[in-house]
Amino acid sequence: MAEQSRNAVIAVTGATGRLGGRVARRLAERGVTQRLVVRDPARAPELPGASVVTASFEDWAAVREALRGAETVLMVSAAESPERVEHHRSFVDAAVDAEVRHLVYISFYGAAADATFTLARDHYATESYIRTSGLAHTFLRDNLYADFAPFFRGQDGVIRGPAGNGKVSLVALDDIADAATAVLLDPHAHGGETYDMTGPEALTLAEVAETIQRVTGQPTTYHAETVEEAYRSREVYRAPDWQVDAWVSTYTAIAASEMAGVTDHVERLAGHPATPLATVLAG
Repeated sequence: MAEQSRNAVIAVTGATGRLGGRVARRLAERGVTQRLVVRDPARAPELPGASVVTASFEDWAAVREALRGAETVLMVSAAESPERVEHHRSFVDAAVDAEVRHLVYISFYGAAADATFTLARDHYATESYIRTSGLAHTFLRDNLYADFAPFFRGQDGVIRGPAGNGKVSLVALDDIADAATAVLLDPHAHGGETYDMTGPEALTLAEVAETIQRVTGQPTTYHAETVEEAYRSREVYRAPDWQVDAWVSTYTAIAASEMAGVTDHVERLAGHPATPLATVLAG
């Protein structure tokens, strides 16, 4: 660990979640002084060297106070909502006012203003705002999480979506946590960098289904819907339009080959190869 990182305070958002919690535990194991910025302190993990502060992204004053004295911040993106970019901008403004030195933002693979996946546009807007904020920064653009692959299945064991024969390079949450921890411990080495976090191989959803069935024993198949079928099959959830658009565009982005890239960025940051889907599913 770099000398400057040993005594610096690292603030971690999302510590009650799957990714932020993993990072917080890794930092605690390294003996790092950290501040867990959470919405619900009752859910925050109890970790050596960690203090807990309460702040919501949209509460500028609370975030500013929570981040004061923290040199480096892990910004795990806020919950999906139509206001997410607005909340992200408020958080970034508060970080600037709190005199944070380096912001590590968890973005999404293929983030672009014209990305097929609608929520990847939100991430691009956030990245753009961070770039203009004056903060030193590092972006980790995560592909879809391999850990969530079993949840692609419907209750009938079928993965449905208009992904065609497109491929996706699913990445393990533990790999992202390892990579994020490495950046947080030595942020200056990664200033201004954007890393594409992917698994070791790109798979079609038919191959994902086969892997789930082979590893877990749960019968799983893939049905390539049309876009029209995808919207109809999701009507039962009565979700808002923006949410349904996000769900469907996850698959159309795969069909458009916007999630198919494979990089060595996990290995470069984490120091070990990216984990295959089968290994993740085997636990």
